Amino acid sequence: MEPRFNLFATETGAKLAKRFAGLGQAVHQSPLPKTTAELVSLRASQMNGCGFCIDMHVKEAVAAGEDELRLHLVAGWRETTVFTEAEQAALEFAEEGTRLTHEGVSDETWAKVTKHYDDEQVAALVCLVGLINAANRMAVITHQKGGSYQTGAMAQFES
Repeated sequence: MEPRFNLFATETGAKLAKRFAGLGQAVHQSPLPKTTAELVSLRASQMNGCGFCIDMHVKEAVAAGEDELRLHLVAGWRETTVFTEAEQAALEFAEEGTRLTHEGVSDETWAKVTKHYDDEQVAALVCLVGLINAANRMAVITHQKGGSYQTGAMAQFES
């Protein structure tokens, strides 16, 4: 399957990418730990089958100092001992926010998240899950491939 379309090569796509990157930058400037944000983005991208985003978030996580073993274990995080309770809450939140049922995120998961993260971090986490799912959908729709992402490449769209 070849990429269908270069969204960023269009005027409209470039404008949207700039605004989207600005939203992502706001999340990364929040007090939510960068490695937690990358783990959450990676897990949602795995669930959505977005090779481009998986590639991006693995590389950005490594650049942020994340341990490669932990990255290899994200898909099976429940069956590991390498994630903190706070990270487990964030990963569970990412999964429920990605699967999205009529309930959204369960009360139990919400309680876990709010136990470990303050209001600013929760706000960033809510927005991050929404953003990564939107990014996954755009990349999957246009058949973007993983493997060639260069760390920091999205910075070109930040204002």
